Amino acid sequence: MRAPIGDFDDARPAPDCLDLLTPPVAEAVRSWAGPVPADQILYVDTDPAIADTAVFVEHHGADLLDASANCVVVAGKRGEAVTLAACVVRSSTRVDVNGVVRKHLGARKASFAPMDTATGDSGMEYGGITPLGLPTDWPLLIDATVVDTPWVLIGSGRRRGKIIMPGKAFAQLPGAVVLEGLGIPTA
Repeated sequence: MRAPIGDFDDARPAPDCLDLLTPPVAEAVRSWAGPVPADQILYVDTDPAIADTAVFVEHHGADLLDASANCVVVAGKRGEAVTLAACVVRSSTRVDVNGVVRKHLGARKASFAPMDTATGDSGMEYGGITPLGLPTDWPLLIDATVVDTPWVLIGSGRRRGKIIMPGKAFAQLPGAVVLEGLGIPTA
């Protein structure tokens, strides 16, 4: 099947590709429930050498910049307590870590989580972290513009492959909180 966005000729329903996903992502797809059917979560095979957003959109079409999102893991600290959270923003923006994230988490300080923490605690590869299958005790902060995007391209849990799903499906992920202004324009 042809993907609804990008120049991917071979998009397949993610439930048919569980063996290509990391275990936590495969489990999230396997147990998917809600108004958006699981077969609308699509998997496209991509070259891991071009997984980073700038190179990826250069190769697969500049229009994907507005139809793709990044998922980053942040650490909010208040005293000795550390809260890990995932933030999903459109690729054309950056996460407002010291504003929206810090305030939402009630943290004194917020920063991007160290790579080994993000990958170790999520069970996903750096550069491929996705909101599907993240630990359920993590807050999942989603920028409102992601939910308003008809189809969104995001990591698959690995650097190889991407997931394409309706933007509105992000709001039905476990722990999802949709926030205005989470993604701010890059300067």
